[in-house]
Amino acid sequence: MRGRVRGWRRRGNPLRRRSDVLEAWTALVVAVLLLVAVPLAGALAGRWGHADAQAVADRLRAERHRVRVEVVGHIPETVPSVEGVRQQTFRVTVRWTPPGEHARTATARVPAGTRTGEVVDVWFDTRGRSVAPPPTDTLVWQHAFTMGVCAAGGTAAVVLLGHVVIRRVAMRHRLGEWEREWARTEPQWTRRRPA
Repeated sequence: MRGRVRGWRRRGNPLRRRSDVLEAWTALVVAVLLLVAVPLAGALAGRWGHADAQAVADRLRAERHRVRVEVVGHIPETVPSVEGVRQQTFRVTVRWTPPGEHARTATARVPAGTRTGEVVDVWFDTRGRSVAPPPTDTLVWQHAFTMGVCAAGGTAAVVLLGHVVIRRVAMRHRLGEWEREWARTEPQWTRRRPA
């Protein structure tokens, strides 16, 4: 039982090279980086992504307004398709009456399947152009999550790639050290004894 080693401790070993020690310490650093730096990078990137996406969503909510409109234009029988994929919306003439004003008409995008006479919600910008609705809170969180996952994955890839490079360099040094040691030892082992 005395020969069993518990934990990692320094011992004198004539076969241990500097490259072995470097590789062992590198493995420890890589483990710490994977456990600490990768989640931290993901959390920071996710937080930044959330703040950025929330600012954009707030700005778009301030610039755009939703209007309940009645579809008055001619709606095509079949929605045009692009490369076999049906469009989600199409442009049609709509009418609405703002409070205290006369009726207005404009061209806006409405969901596919809408019929003439139906009332739908559309979004307009400050210039009166039909625009997409601003991002929802769900989209903001999805953006933050995606940013966090990509940053964590990228950090992990860089750490692991660095570990591979260090291991290859350590292996070259180890082979070089073994070659030099063998060049010194080999003549002693292959010496012919007198007959």
